[in-house]
Amino acid sequence: MSYPPLPNQSPYPPAAVSMPQPSAGYNMPQPGESAYPPPGGYSAPYPPPASSPGYPPSAGGYPPPQQQGYPGYPPAGQPGGYPPPGGQPGGYPPPAQGGGYPAPPMGQVVTQQPIGTGGGENWMQAPQGPPNCPPGLEYLTMIDQLLVHQKVELLEAMTGFETANKYSIKNSMGQKVYSAKESSGCLVRNCCGPNRPFDMKIYDNFGNMVIHLHRPFACQSCCCPCWLQSVEVTAPPGTLVGTVEQNWSIWTPHFSIKDAAGNVVLKIKGPFCTYSLCGDVEFKILSADGEREVGMISKQWSGIAREAFTDADVFGISFPMDLDVKMKAVMLGACFLIDMMFFEKKGNKESDGVGML
Repeated sequence: MSYPPLPNQSPYPPAAVSMPQPSAGYNMPQPGESAYPPPGGYSAPYPPPASSPGYPPSAGGYPPPQQQGYPGYPPAGQPGGYPPPGGQPGGYPPPAQGGGYPAPPMGQVVTQQPIGTGGGENWMQAPQGPPNCPPGLEYLTMIDQLLVHQKVELLEAMTGFETANKYSIKNSMGQKVYSAKESSGCLVRNCCGPNRPFDMKIYDNFGNMVIHLHRPFACQSCCCPCWLQSVEVTAPPGTLVGTVEQNWSIWTPHFSIKDAAGNVVLKIKGPFCTYSLCGDVEFKILSADGEREVGMISKQWSGIAREAFTDADVFGISFPMDLDVKMKAVMLGACFLIDMMFFEKKGNKESDGVGML
């Protein structure tokens, strides 16, 4: 069914509409080709053929880009940058060993002093002590000999003014074990001289006070048998381990070494003459019954100059290796007491004598 045309409408069908012509640079697609134009308006076909230079990359991959940066880097003949210092191919060399002591591992506490070299102090390493050993006395467990060196005080040597004594305590190998320092008043030192009371503080190589000696004021003459010399030894400070007590005698010095309970463990017998004329002065350490010699405290000859102008004496102490470390500490107290009683000078004047007179 068809309708009649409108008054103004042609009875014939409309003519074919003409399509606009494509702009310049556009190629009509051929049969079998895509109808979309190449990107960017290029007339070359897309994608480029395999024969185009630079595409696809060769089998080795794309070539590396040229180095960009400051002129002269990397240096000629050194691909990849500068070599490590020293010419070692493995990287930077390790730090030199010997420029100092290696640092301890993280979290580890240093408990032993390294052995010094050169002009420093040569300290003894602390051995493993028995379970009941007082702290600081483990150094004495493997020792049967000690050397006590009194330091020279120039002020005292030049003026005769009494200063506090200082000592360095070493083992037979010359390694420092302890250091000791006298604690006393200036007025007491210069008025009482060798009879002065004092406290001697003995420190280990970490600066901890491990032994404390106390000498009260007393008389050392044979005319006063009820008020004789003594030294109280505590280790650690505040814990009594023993005492050194002078026994009354007329001709030769006698001492008793007692433990904390007051029992006699050892005895000391000195010589009749305590003058040190180019030789050692020996005090024998005897067993508790006084019959057997087990050690010695000797005041050693240290040279004419040191003997004549100073009271900086050198002592040697020998005792059994298996002696209780507490009694070894008490022997140190006996050495300091003997030094004060017989070899300490007052005003650079000798106090050596004969017997106990």
